[in-house]
Amino acid sequence: MGHKHVVHVIDDEADVCEALKVLLHTAGMEARTYASAEEFLAEVRLSTPLCLLVDVRLPGMSGLDLVRQLQQEPVRPVVVMITGHGDVPLAVKAMPAGALHFLEKPFEPAELLQTLEEAHQRVSEMAAEEATFAAIEANYRSLTPREQEVMALLAEGMPTKLLATKLGISTRTAEHHRAAVLKKMGARTVSHLARMSMSLQSRNTLIRS
Repeated sequence: MGHKHVVHVIDDEADVCEALKVLLHTAGMEARTYASAEEFLAEVRLSTPLCLLVDVRLPGMSGLDLVRQLQQEPVRPVVVMITGHGDVPLAVKAMPAGALHFLEKPFEPAELLQTLEEAHQRVSEMAAEEATFAAIEANYRSLTPREQEVMALLAEGMPTKLLATKLGISTRTAEHHRAAVLKKMGARTVSHLARMSMSLQSRNTLIRS
């Protein structure tokens, strides 16, 4: 895909935003700017992985608070923090809160671009993970309720004979269900199926019985 890398810049200093727009444009990236965390949250949908460049100090919600809030989202953005000289300790706190990197003002343009390239690499990896998960979820929803039961038991490592007894069906029927589940889920083995099941559970997607 030939689309530009988009960087969402959240900084209340208009001159900084303009300078970043020019710099990123020369590097083939597009900057979208927001004067506050609140403005960003109001305007941007967080349905896909994004790259953010966030100032630690913002009017209203701070950059650090924004990073912490974004960690609660199902799809978390990749965040690079910008910090003034006195705010390095705040930026360091942002690292465990979910920031990928922080840059101290005034930063070198080359360093900024290198950091944003790394951030975009991570965004691409996350987008690929999201696509894989979406396929697993769609396949799971194509299973019948009985097949979903069979998948849960297979993922726990239950042998087919035991599974048949537990569900009150013949071993042959259980084997048919097992084959159908593996085929519909696109799973090569039962252990592959178990990993898919764990992925679904980690997102709380599995329908609770």
